[in-house]
Amino acid sequence: MEFRTIVDIEKPTFQIEPLESVLLVGSCFADRIGHRFKEEKFKAVVNPFGVMYNPASILHTIQRVEVVPRVVFLTLGTNHVYRLRETGEIVDNCEKRPSHLFQEEELTVGECVDYLRQTVELLREGNPEVKVVLTVSPIRYRKYGYHGSQLSKATLLIAIAQLLPQFSDLFYFPAYEIVNDELRDYRFYAADMLHPSEQTVDYIWERLLETYFSKATHQFLTEWHPIRQALDHRPFHPYSEDYKDFMDKTMNKINELKKKYPTFDL
Repeated sequence: MEFRTIVDIEKPTFQIEPLESVLLVGSCFADRIGHRFKEEKFKAVVNPFGVMYNPASILHTIQRVEVVPRVVFLTLGTNHVYRLRETGEIVDNCEKRPSHLFQEEELTVGECVDYLRQTVELLREGNPEVKVVLTVSPIRYRKYGYHGSQLSKATLLIAIAQLLPQFSDLFYFPAYEIVNDELRDYRFYAADMLHPSEQTVDYIWERLLETYFSKATHQFLTEWHPIRQALDHRPFHPYSEDYKDFMDKTMNKINELKKKYPTFDL
């Protein structure tokens, strides 16, 4: 008997290789997944100009990025934007200025598609080989009301569905669906009942790993994980001979890994 529904993930036409450079831009969920990439020694750049929640702000970040790697993840959080009344520009950060200086708006599906299309085209200009993965953050926004939050996510999902057929190098990873349709239980949330728990992020990472990572990357991670655990170990007797031997063996393993993967760096 099946007691949960498993979200099918479409296999991409590319695979992420060991230690590859990756750019992640978007909501705080992008921060958490980006942290996993860094832990696994990918050359990950995560939100270089701060967390960005909506398609317009994500475009603003990409306009400032100088180097576009082969793999880019864009995580959309909301279609809500804040426009500075004085200039009419959409701002990415209110910088603690008074709220009356801004007007909150909701981007339409068409506007979301347009901002995302500009983003993808800009990335392709920066790197013709780029592969762009879109995701929607599963984090709900209480301040919109839960119905309003769902409408916001729906707008983003429809925009992505309309954009995907337009680019062969554009992909969708269903993080939103995994949390809401597969896990579907409050035990998978943090104490605020809004953000995914660490266990949930672990699971999403596993689903990403099984579908997007190459065999070579799986092999690297198999070799790296015991070393990472050894480095994280906190000994009771750090000056003992046993611990010295333990660390010598660990350093030998690190040196062997560096020989096999020249770009590996602690």
